[in-house]
Amino acid sequence: MVVVVAVVALMRKERPLRHFQDRDRRRAELLHRLDRDLLAFEDALVGLAEREGDAVLPGTTHTQPAQPVLFGHHLLAYVEMAERDRGRLADARRRLNVSPLGAGALAGAGYPLDRQATATELGFDGVTANSLDAVGDRDFVVETLAAVSLAMVHLSRLAEEIAWWSNPRFGFVRVAEAYSTGSSMMPNKRNPDPAELVRGRTAAAIAAVTGILTLLKGLPLGYQRDLQEDKPLLFRTVAMCEASLAVMTGLVATLAVDRDRMADAAADGYTTATTLADALVRRGVPFRAAHHVVGSLVAEAEKAGVRILSEMPPASLERLLAASGDPAARRLANEPGIGQKLLATATIESSLAAADVTGGTAPLRVAAAIAAARSRLEEERA
Repeated sequence: MVVVVAVVALMRKERPLRHFQDRDRRRAELLHRLDRDLLAFEDALVGLAEREGDAVLPGTTHTQPAQPVLFGHHLLAYVEMAERDRGRLADARRRLNVSPLGAGALAGAGYPLDRQATATELGFDGVTANSLDAVGDRDFVVETLAAVSLAMVHLSRLAEEIAWWSNPRFGFVRVAEAYSTGSSMMPNKRNPDPAELVRGRTAAAIAAVTGILTLLKGLPLGYQRDLQEDKPLLFRTVAMCEASLAVMTGLVATLAVDRDRMADAAADGYTTATTLADALVRRGVPFRAAHHVVGSLVAEAEKAGVRILSEMPPASLERLLAASGDPAARRLANEPGIGQKLLATATIESSLAAADVTGGTAPLRVAAAIAAARSRLEEERA
């Protein structure tokens, strides 16, 4: 009995108890809640993809028109990000879930403790291997904050896109009234304030990672009082991420999509040009020559005011092929009806269908990916 009391007293007094409290059930619950919230966010994204995933979105690089993609393909990119976020949090929990009890102040407890038995009883996966490291380690805080801040960055990227898409100049989406606000001065305003706040609060999440790293960088081994400052950084940032996930989940679930505005924008900027170049390559023209021919055709379309590349006169493409410095292109120019055949590949529908690879935006691929994501989510719930 005396030994039991002594052990209990030791557990209450020793400095690692503070460390234990950092690693206790509350931490596990925090990570569990974040995982649950990320799953709910994924569910909203997949739900929107199921409803509106076959809408055509102008895919961009350098913020300029690039190639058409399905809206569902775009949404599934965020599902991939959220899954990586879940993986990082699970990985952080694996290293978090080891017991420091018995490490003493820094040298190890002076009692015959069965550390493995207490760790098992408390639900830990194992025990720390070095008492000095155990009392001063906050790597698990850094890892958790890094994972959470990256999740916030992913939310911020989507928030940024929604802010632009909901601008009438784009008009791709309309944010529900519950997730937008008016202006005290301008009666016409409909602002995506919740998305903007998520974007803004991401800065605080990034700052928390910088804060904990700066806190740790000058500490010698062993426990230092500075370490108590990890808790505000951790709990505040996790709470902020939970709230942000809830907001973005609701916003995505209630988002209205204007398919016509999306499709119209997808036709701007000659986004099917790459597909036309690929069609030339499939007929034996080296990509360098194909790139030059199609680039010249785009320049002529711009000059002529022809918005859609597939609507250019077939003779224009045949002339450019004949004038090419590449022999394969010149030979192709002599094939009857080749201009019309090639331009038929430069439609939005053909461009989408051509990306028929795993992870591509071809309609059948995207439909399969949406179905796979839904199946995985259902299994997660089971």
